[in-house]
Amino acid sequence: MVDINCDMGEAFSIYRCGDDEGLMPLITLANVACGFHASDPSVMRSTVALAKRHGVKVGAHPSLPDREGFGRREMKMDRAELTAAVLYQVGALVAFLREQDMELNHIKAHGSLYGMAARDEEVAGAVADAAEVFGVPLMGMAGTVHEKVWGARPAGFISEYYADLDYRPDGSLVITRVHQAFDPAASAAGALRAVTDGVATATDGSEIPVRADCVCVHSDTPNAVELAGAVREALGPYLPARGAA
Repeated sequence: MVDINCDMGEAFSIYRCGDDEGLMPLITLANVACGFHASDPSVMRSTVALAKRHGVKVGAHPSLPDREGFGRREMKMDRAELTAAVLYQVGALVAFLREQDMELNHIKAHGSLYGMAARDEEVAGAVADAAEVFGVPLMGMAGTVHEKVWGARPAGFISEYYADLDYRPDGSLVITRVHQAFDPAASAAGALRAVTDGVATATDGSEIPVRADCVCVHSDTPNAVELAGAVREALGPYLPARGAA
């Protein structure tokens, strides 16, 4: 079994980012923004309610405190400060989950926090310290510090493959400030190959190993709904039943 996950709830006040209504029926896991890079209490609450209506499990998507930069700028924070920031954000989401009689499924760091944790054991450890309080697995990339640090923790590790980002030959991601549209058919074929064969094609045409416990589609990719639909169709036999434990 493999999940399709999506970073969601990234609106703020009257500003909108991504088509959560269109995407939610196509995914199995929602990573909900917790206020530090996007979202606010009303958006978090409505996103959790939307996920429940569609039988989608919810994880927290905490960030560095960088709303102006959408969490995509690196910051220097010590381990205790980072752990406190993640605890604060995840704790807020858990309140909205409790209102809906839902459980927190996982934690996936956002943006630069995700990238820093892939390289720096101290940053990865800070996030893991927070995750241990909630007893949930962390989502990240196999073959990086994510797996080295988070994979050793009791709650477990979920490895993801990105359907709408390019991979460098060393296995790292090509991350742009603004996501670009991807060809849905090509992305779906790549996701299926990652799931069944454990390989992806890098920007230079070489093949690199990947592990896809889940496949990510970003809500702010311009054609996200079309792309998620294509990925869902390609992965149909490997997807869990809606709302399954």
